[in-house]
Amino acid sequence: MEPVYRPVIGLALAIFKTMGWPIRTFGVENIPTAGPVVLASNHVGYLDFVFVGYAARKRGRLVRFMAKKEVFDHKVAGPLMRGMKHIPVDRFARAADSIDAAAEALKSGEAVGMFPEGTISRSFVPRAGKTGAARMAMLANAPLVPCATWGTQRILTKDRPKNFERKVAIDVYVGEPVKYEADEDPVAVTERLMGSIGGLVDTAQADYPQPPTAGDEWWLPAHLGGTAPTVEQADELAERDRARRKEQRAKES
Repeated sequence: MEPVYRPVIGLALAIFKTMGWPIRTFGVENIPTAGPVVLASNHVGYLDFVFVGYAARKRGRLVRFMAKKEVFDHKVAGPLMRGMKHIPVDRFARAADSIDAAAEALKSGEAVGMFPEGTISRSFVPRAGKTGAARMAMLANAPLVPCATWGTQRILTKDRPKNFERKVAIDVYVGEPVKYEADEDPVAVTERLMGSIGGLVDTAQADYPQPPTAGDEWWLPAHLGGTAPTVEQADELAERDRARRKEQRAKES
């Protein structure tokens, strides 16, 4: 029984229809229809999890996403996140606890979604990945499936106003599971995972059906002629954000 998740899905589908967003999915056959699986995606917008979940739903799966603890603390979002059995991550305390919780969910046959970069990439190019996705997959002997979303940054992302424009194209790509050995170094597995994610992102960017109009190139990476921050600039901004959040957490404790 999913008394919270299924009504939320219904609402999301109604919004998609109202907004006329054409959503294309590729490679969903790589998501198993049953049993544990880790879905690891790039992160370009706040709604990425919605669209990765949309792709997984085509295989009959409900995804339990890992999300920062602050979302669970929100008076409205918190009850919804807990009701959908998503998994909180405290980035400034015992993050390993969330890996253990995700591994337990996987061992019970759940699909778990996460973003190995740990934050939205302002450059819209995948950042270096953290090892959490590989570690939880290896703990549960679960398939580690790379994913990529594209177009979601046009709707809601960092440092940009909300853009609920109709008919924004959204693409979701799902790749073949990343192979690993049970005793392998998670760092090496993560490198292969991020390589696969990067390849999916490259394909998504090349095949995206809606090129930016003049003056609207902000959502295109700099190396493709867009005006998004460079990778180096985006990394500096991400480190600044992290330092600010850490300072704020220290003041609250």
